[in-house]
Formats: sequence, structure tokens, C-alpha cells
Amino acid sequence: MHDRTATPPKGRGIGARIQEIRQIRGFSLSELGRRAHVSPSQLSRVENGKRYASPSTVASVARALGVGADVLRGQPYIHMLQRDQLDALLSPISSALHSWDLPPEDEPPPRSLDVLESAMRRMVDLRVRTEFAEIAADLPGLIVESALAAEIHDRPGHDRERAHAVQAEVARTAAIIAYRLGFMDLSRLALSRMAVAAPQSGDPRQLAVERYERAQITHAVSGRPDRGVALMKRALRDLDDDGTLATRAVRGTLQLRASVLSAEQNEQDDWLGQAEELADGTGETTDYAMAFGPLNVALNKMATAAARDEHEEALNIAAGVRLPEDYTPTRAAGFWVGKAKSETWAARHGDALDSLYAAREVAPQLTRYHPGVHETVGTLLRARPRPSARLRAFAQWSGV
Repeated sequence: MHDRTATPPKGRGIGARIQEIRQIRGFSLSELGRRAHVSPSQLSRVENGKRYASPSTVASVARALGVGADVLRGQPYIHMLQRDQLDALLSPISSALHSWDLPPEDEPPPRSLDVLESAMRRMVDLRVRTEFAEIAADLPGLIVESALAAEIHDRPGHDRERAHAVQAEVARTAAIIAYRLGFMDLSRLALSRMAVAAPQSGDPRQLAVERYERAQITHAVSGRPDRGVALMKRALRDLDDDGTLATRAVRGTLQLRASVLSAEQNEQDDWLGQAEELADGTGETTDYAMAFGPLNVALNKMATAAARDEHEEALNIAAGVRLPEDYTPTRAAGFWVGKAKSETWAARHGDALDSLYAAREVAPQLTRYHPGVHETVGTLLRARPRPSARLRAFAQWSGV
């Protein structure tokens, strides 16, 4: 059972949180290491801020301590959510998802499928631009309306598939927003709804996308990259290569996720090579709001190197990356956040802060709530006896 009462004070790094809860539990480094299957020396370096805590390590230590991984990350950042007035917007999303198959009887009839599809596309556009507040305000109503549409269009045929496709993408949006804000249980609930709707959409790519999203959340919660890789293998097996651009882009995206997850297990594989071959044929694509192409392959090479703690190599790759001005904000911010992490661990602290500010510029809300940003800022603060005013300002803005 997760002990939420053991949450340490906010504003401390993940290593400090691990140390504090370890001491509350009365565990020595050796005992925690034995329970978490992590070496005591590695744990000591994580606690002292001298080693990056990978998602797998965080999840393993969280299980051993009997808390959620989100507790060690300091998520959800309630004080920040309240300041941004986002906390009150999440409860209606949760209520709408819980009444997924029992929409209120007093609701008016849903709008036409054409209108719902347009509303869904607008929601996806807001999502990739990380406009969390605007999404959270409109999403509960769209969840209910899409459920009503699925009830009305219950006869086999194209309209039924369209209704379920809207449902699947709406649920995916809820899952992504909840994940970004640190509400893992809500994110998993939303994905369970997507898993119901996606197979009925008539689009096998929707089911592959659900597994793609599930792999990330499963990894964040359980720290089991092997499970994420297994999901990617199953999705690739079930999604036949029909030769279309969209299918190949989705398959390539699955391979890229598998490459990063495999790197965390120190496995040697050719996921990147397979994805690179596909990207050479597809060029840059944005199907299903998932950027895929040569640029995304380069970004994943960088992420894979970082996952192996090869931060200088990650920075060498980053040096050759040129992001287009109109690149998806979520992907652009992810690049800068990842670059900042590698710069921090390569002792390029000034460059790391520059990268954090670049992430903030392209996607402020995503950056503000990103657990990797919080960890990187905490590491930068500990690295300097007297942090600069610029670093202190960023730390205050991000809630560290």
C-alpha cells in the first residue's frame, strides 16, 4: 500500500526524498538496495545528487519504500496546480471518465460527428501546443459528448467507427494531460478508456497508439522498461505494414520508444536502425500527433545515449540537431529538457540553464510540470554554493 503520509517537504530533489523516506522506514542503504535490487553505492550517489535517477531506479526504489514513484518525484505539484488554477479542472475530467459508459441522462444530444471530429482535432492541436488550461476546461464535456455519440451510433458501419475514433483520441488527450501534471492514476484510467474505444474505431493504428502511450505511463509507474518493450513488440506484431505512410510512421514511432526503453536495460538491439530506415522513406510526418522522421530519429538517438548515461555522446548528437521554427512544441521542449539533463551531468551548468529557458520559451506549461526539469534544477542548485539570480528565478518559477 502506498503511504502518502511519508511525502517529504516539497522543493527537495529526488535524492533527498529517497533519503528521507528511507530514514523514516529505518532502512540502511544496504537494506534498501537489497529490496530495490539497486547497489548501495548507486543509491548513495543518487541520494547525494551525484548520479541521475533513471525512471527504472525511481520506480524500483519507490516499490521498496512502499510509496508511489510520483511521491519521490514530488508529483503532483499541488501548490503549483493551485496557483495556475489547474487543480480544480482535473476533477471534472475524472468524473467524466468514470461515467464513460453511463453518460448523464439529462445531457442534450451530441453534436454531429463532423462537429465532434472538428472539436477533437482542435483538442489535439491544443495538446501539442501544451495549452493545458484550455484543454482541461473543455475536455470533460467532450468526453461525455463522445460517449453519447458512441451510444447513438451503435450499428456496425463507418459512423460507429468514427464515433469510437473520437472517443479514443479524447481519452488519449485526457491521459496525456493527466500524465503531464503528475496524476498517474487518472492517466491510467483514461488509457483504459482508450483501450476500449480504439479497437472499435476500425483503425488498427489507434490500438498501436494506445499501446505506445501505455508503455510510457507503465514505465513511469512501474519502472519496468521490459514491459514497455513487450508492449511495443506486440503493437508492431499486430500492426501490419500495409505500405501506407501513416502506418509506417506509427511503426517507426513504436520502434523509437522501444529503443529508449531497451537502452535503460542496457540491451543491444537494432530498434534505432529499423526506425531510421523507415524515416528515410517517410520523411517528416505528424500522423496521430506523433512527429516521426529523420529529426525524431536523431532526437531518440540522443535520448538513447542519455538513457545509457553517455551524456557527452548525447550532447554530440544534440549539437547536430536543428529544430524547425514550427516544430511541435512538445517535441521541441522535450529536446531542450533532455539536453539540459545531459549538460547538467556533463558539468556544463550554464548551458543546462540556457536549455531550460529554451524549453520554457517553447512550452511553458509542459516545462513547468516536467519531473525531469525539477530534478535537473535541483541538481543545478546543489552544484553551486551560491546559485545565480537567473537560476534562482527559474527554480522559483518551476516550483523547486
